[in-house]
Amino acid sequence: MPAETTTYAQDFLALADTYNALKFGEFTLKSGRVSPYFFNMGEIASGAGMKRLAAGYAAALTDAGIEYDSLFGPAYKGIPLVATVACALADHGRDVPFTYNRKEAKDHGEGGTLVGAPLGKRVVIVDDVITAGTAVREAIQLIRAAGSEVAGVLIALDRQERGADDRSPLAALAEDEGIPTAAVATLDDVIGYAERTGLDESTVAAIRRYRSEYGVGASR
Repeated sequence: MPAETTTYAQDFLALADTYNALKFGEFTLKSGRVSPYFFNMGEIASGAGMKRLAAGYAAALTDAGIEYDSLFGPAYKGIPLVATVACALADHGRDVPFTYNRKEAKDHGEGGTLVGAPLGKRVVIVDDVITAGTAVREAIQLIRAAGSEVAGVLIALDRQERGADDRSPLAALAEDEGIPTAAVATLDDVIGYAERTGLDESTVAAIRRYRSEYGVGASR
């Protein structure tokens, strides 16, 4: 039977499927692992698509119960994300300021690396997918250096996959930094979606084997 899932997770996966952002096949990851699925959020590049995507982020953030007063989007993919998520939250009556960063500091005009509203006291980082977690940890350092607290990390897809230290990047953030995390969808949701939409059995079996070998809690 397909795993239990949220409405917003299934809508997000349907959206990713529509835009070919969720692909099935064989994909070599930076880690060297060969994955039977791949997610590239950059494929969702239209107004209607971003609106649906942001709605999923806003729903997941609300569901997580994280207390926050500001959003931050790491350059580059986090920039359109944080802006559209703020718009989605405004649709539900919450007007949240957002900030993003430049890759390189600006040496003229207002200068600096941060753009947008001043960081709040409790900031949620909005990004797409965490692999090694390097970019998010850089964002954490930047936010803390500015005197703010990182209230949480919100991403699109949690691959629920072990990193180098046998923990998922999200679990490592929670355990090492004390930062709560939330995802619009997880690998379990991907499997459930594949089963519900009638993806061929061999592909579903390949995803299950991959999770069995590399998933959090799986034995080596």
